[in-house]
Amino acid sequence: MLELIDGLPGNVVGIAVSGRLTMQDCQDVLVPAMQKSLKRHEKIRLYYELNSRFPGAAWDELDFGLEHASRCERVAIVTDIGWVRLTVKALRFLIPSEIRVFPTVQADEGRAWIRARPRPQMEAGTAEPIRARRVRPRRVSRSSPAPAGPRIAREQEQTAAISH
Repeated sequence: MLELIDGLPGNVVGIAVSGRLTMQDCQDVLVPAMQKSLKRHEKIRLYYELNSRFPGAAWDELDFGLEHASRCERVAIVTDIGWVRLTVKALRFLIPSEIRVFPTVQADEGRAWIRARPRPQMEAGTAEPIRARRVRPRRVSRSSPAPAGPRIAREQEQTAAISH
């Protein structure tokens, strides 16, 4: 069964899946909601609450807007189902948008993330935004070479002893 989630911004299509998902559910609920949002917004976000351990054969074949994948800027999946979490992590590189998986106890965080403004572009594999680094020139204030430390002096003595 597929239900739309109310209370999300207009650029977010939110669905809750429970029980067995069918292609008819997708055609009747999800596809029209995505089309409606895409008519009003250049980029949309998808929010899924997946509460069904085995969502059905339709989940495997689900063409829930792959033709519009380039217009999805974020996808949030809320689930405690281990294989779904692992599959998303394994296939994340195929999804052209930001995607995060949240456990059901963090559903509020998932909703906050899907509503939030996009962060600066992220470098692949990092959790920190990419920032331009400003390099400051280093000033050297010494007029004479610094005295060698004890270790360096010892190494210089050993090198001199070996060469003689």
